[in-house]
Amino acid sequence: MAVTIEDLYRNYGVLADAKDNLSQHKDAYQVILAGVKGGPKEKRLAAQFIPKFFDNFPELADAAINAQLDLCEDEDVSIRRQAIKELPRFATGENIFRVADILTQLLQTDDTAEFNQVNAALISIFKMDAKGTLGGLFSQILQGEDIVRERAIKFLSTKLKTLPEDIMTKEVEDYVFAETKKVLEDVTGEEFVLLMRVVSGLRVLQTVNGRQQLVELVVEQADLDQALNPADPDAVDRLLQCTRQALPLFSKNVHSTRFVTYFCENVLPNLSTLTSPVAELDIQLEVLKLLAEMSPYCGDMEKLEANLTMLFTKLLEYMPLPPEEVENGENSASEEPKLQFSYVECLLFSFHQLGKKLPDFLLDKVDGERLKDFKIRLQYFARGLQVYIRQLRVALQGKTGDALKTEENKIKVVALKITNNINILIKDLFHNPPSFKSTVTLSWKPVQKAEAVAAKRLSSEEMGSGGSTKKQITPLPRRDARQIYNPPSGKYSSSIGNFNYEQRGGFRGGRGRGFGTRGNRSRGRIY
Repeated sequence: MAVTIEDLYRNYGVLADAKDNLSQHKDAYQVILAGVKGGPKEKRLAAQFIPKFFDNFPELADAAINAQLDLCEDEDVSIRRQAIKELPRFATGENIFRVADILTQLLQTDDTAEFNQVNAALISIFKMDAKGTLGGLFSQILQGEDIVRERAIKFLSTKLKTLPEDIMTKEVEDYVFAETKKVLEDVTGEEFVLLMRVVSGLRVLQTVNGRQQLVELVVEQADLDQALNPADPDAVDRLLQCTRQALPLFSKNVHSTRFVTYFCENVLPNLSTLTSPVAELDIQLEVLKLLAEMSPYCGDMEKLEANLTMLFTKLLEYMPLPPEEVENGENSASEEPKLQFSYVECLLFSFHQLGKKLPDFLLDKVDGERLKDFKIRLQYFARGLQVYIRQLRVALQGKTGDALKTEENKIKVVALKITNNINILIKDLFHNPPSFKSTVTLSWKPVQKAEAVAAKRLSSEEMGSGGSTKKQITPLPRRDARQIYNPPSGKYSSSIGNFNYEQRGGFRGGRGRGFGTRGNRSRGRIY
């Protein structure tokens, strides 16, 4: 016979009145457990009554948890929410792992209120036993269904950083790092980014040694021991993602040498044949920007001369010779070379940074004819720079506030930063011997508040007086909207260039070492 509301209340009363003799009323608790097979009202009561006396009947623990789990999977969402709300009360002793595992599976719900209830329940048991809760989460991440794995990783990436130090102890953080390394053996691109967010936020890894461990983790994922296949968009995508994750970790004590070396040896020689993982992305400029941002943190390099030679060779490709002159001294009718300022800024900055490590490179390692050719190119480029800088200053003269916020003027401000940077670096190289002392802030890097104020005023100094600016180091840079300047060849045009908005994404395919596939799982990329 089915259990009724009256049966539930009567047996609840028996247990409530028993006080110290609860264990003698096992049959009363079994009636309450049977309430999960009743109607909606009986189920709601059972969801509340079962956890209340759970601790008093250890021999019925499995039956009680299973009964509550049945309610968590009920067709009635209100019953599910009530059952989920009470689940943390089962999280005692050895049960913490099982409850965490169950709650992690329940993250797959599409009901917003229910999803929030699961999140709240997980946070609740985190406060009871963080390591046990993490055990349940990582169990599902490693073995669960795709949707469960995906949401469990997102839970970790958003919630762990909100927990206080008394919960996220060193022991707990060490456990998170160890388990995350296991998961990283088989991930998609989006998962990789989220998991790096998890471990990068761990307090135990905020030391130089901790940051170095994170860089090594990324190096392993990037597969830097293998040659790059420029025709494989997945391989290119993996390298881009890994480099972006490593970039905020670099400092004067945590070096970018492995990545810079790989870019010089594997990427630059194949620059023109790289296959972009995203149709709208200028892949050549993207990798040059990443190389430029990493270059200040490069340590001692085994093949410094060879890598400088590669940078020098690539720089020459983007710095044209002046047009030939006909007998009367005028330029021939052939089209003037296009000055690709954005590319040159990146290459020149990278060359300038590595050149500091071998300051005699241009004088001792480059033959006389090639050096003469280089200086002719520099001189021609510098003349073109001066024309653009003058035109940009005139165009921006007197503009402040909202006037600088128009798309056209934003482009001009970026263009002015690019041309000023190149101008400063070229002046250094024209010194005899070449100098590597000036510092510039790359044009796409965020400015500090003081510089932002100066930009609004558009003072003559900011407008390109030729002085150097102090290099900024910004933590965890977000480059959600990269601005790319393509100046027109020939005369100045009001449409100074184009912006390509970089779109972020994960690796293609499913999981696996080198981001291959795992079974039939394939998450694709989110851009």
